[in-house]
This record gives sequence, C-alpha cells and structure tokens, in this order.
Amino acid sequence: MDIAQFVESSFGCWRSQRSVHHLAFGHFEQVISTIEIAPLGDSDEAVISLCKSNNIDPQRASHPFRMSWEGESDWDESESVQGTTILVPIPDPDDPKAGQLLRDQGYAETIPAIGKYHLTEDGTFILLTEYERAMAEEKIWFLNPNFRLRVSLIKTSAGSGVVTASFSSEIRSLSESKS
Repeated sequence: MDIAQFVESSFGCWRSQRSVHHLAFGHFEQVISTIEIAPLGDSDEAVISLCKSNNIDPQRASHPFRMSWEGESDWDESESVQGTTILVPIPDPDDPKAGQLLRDQGYAETIPAIGKYHLTEDGTFILLTEYERAMAEEKIWFLNPNFRLRVSLIKTSAGSGVVTASFSSEIRSLSESKS
C-alpha cells in the first residue's frame, strides 16, 4: 500500500469511538465523534498555500484531503469537540511508502505542523510529528475496508515520557441501499 491507496481508502464519513488516557491528569476520557474525510484537488488554494508556506513545491502533493470532526466528550459534556484541518501528503521521491504530511492544524498542538510518515508492509500508516512542546505518534490501520483502528501517543517534546495515550475504533458510515 502506498499513500495514495491509504488516503483513498480513508475517504468518507466515519463514526469514531475513542478512549483517551490523560496520564498527566490521571484521567480517562471517552469521545464519540463523526469524522468526515474528503478529497481536495491539487489546485485547491488551501493546498497550494499550505505547500508554499512550508517551502514545498505544490506539484509534489499527492492526494490532499480535508478532515473534519464533531463529537462529544464525557470529560466536558457541555462542550462539543469539533474542528477541521487540511492534510497534504508529500511522498518521498525515493520511497513510495514514506514522506511528509503537512497539516494546517496539528494534532497535539493547534499550530501548522509537518510530520514524517511511512507505511509498513501490512499497510499500517505511522506518523511522527514534532511540535514545539510535544511529540505525537499515530498509527492507523484497516481491519477491512469499512473498519479501521487508530492509536495515538502524545509524548513530551524530548520523547521520553507519554502524556496521553488513545485508542480509536472507526467504522465507515455506509449509505443504506434500497431493495
């Protein structure tokens, strides 16, 4: 599997159930959300702007997409969890299973970020992103075309300690077919 296949397999609407252990606070959180992953064109202004702001030729972008989410957390039931981010994979010209992932908004910190990704032989997508105050490690893999799992770790900036660990199961929302 290469980045194009992985991203195309991710398009659609997903129902996510995430368990989060906030080790720094000794707190457990459950988040139920809907995630929408939609393709963006190579000529999309936001894609071009994100590439240029990172001094990357927009022609190197492969399968850019927008991810939006909305959900509820049992930690703060009065506030919904929502957001959107643009993601632009930049494959390594020497290795089709590796590259960079540009984000206009990061996972661990809500600032623009560049992560390094690679895909394993079994199709697991692994993303490592260094931020100003933290480091994130994410792994996503498909059990079948409509069911995927995601594990995320937020570590200290030195990578020596885990601050947050989460596990998500995500099921694709399918249109009901009429008989």
